[in-house]
Amino acid sequence: MLTRKQKELLMFIHERVKEQGVPPSFDEMKEALDLKSKSGIHRLITALEERGFIRRLPHRARALEILKLPESVNPGLGGGRGFSPSVIEGSLGRVRISDDGTPSSNNVSIPVMGQIAAGVPIEAIQHRSRTIDVPPDLLAKGEHFALDVKGDSMIEAGILEGDTVIIRRSDTANTGDIVVALVDNEEATLKRLRRRGDSIALEAANPAYETRIFGPDRVDVQGTLVGLIRVY
Repeated sequence: MLTRKQKELLMFIHERVKEQGVPPSFDEMKEALDLKSKSGIHRLITALEERGFIRRLPHRARALEILKLPESVNPGLGGGRGFSPSVIEGSLGRVRISDDGTPSSNNVSIPVMGQIAAGVPIEAIQHRSRTIDVPPDLLAKGEHFALDVKGDSMIEAGILEGDTVIIRRSDTANTGDIVVALVDNEEATLKRLRRRGDSIALEAANPAYETRIFGPDRVDVQGTLVGLIRVY
């Protein structure tokens, strides 16, 4: 499965090769996808290569070979308009308040919105995979969703691969919070957020992973961690 930006880039390269016989330059790709830096293009190219859609030919500048195209290509890909990356879709779990003003003791149904990477970021998540019932004591105020953890970058924070994390929907976070972060409107990851002057650091809880530093316009907080479910 490709993200929208990955599909846009793949089709842009395909059309350019078909029209001119050579792939576009990285600057042309950056402009076509309206990205702010070529590093975003490098990440997209790597993702497409890892998924078997393209191949980089060695020792040749701008040498990209299209190996395959998506089975169904959306004709409205151009420009990416109308796509709003988000890990949230549909109704979200909220603690019900009883008539006397106290939280209900009934379990709350929470949508599980797929996987989140506790490791190398993966494509943004948008689709509900299932629902789970969660005790209200695990929840904070507001709306919630859940994600299955993939990777080991947060093991020293007690978050293991296969765990299901409970996330309170929010677009803000305090420094030190563990958050679902959307990077470059393209990839989602679970990390501890640190503010460093005007920059944002996404910090792993595993010394095998480097802290990644971004400008504030490159990171969108999707929610903060409030609980965790583990099945033994």
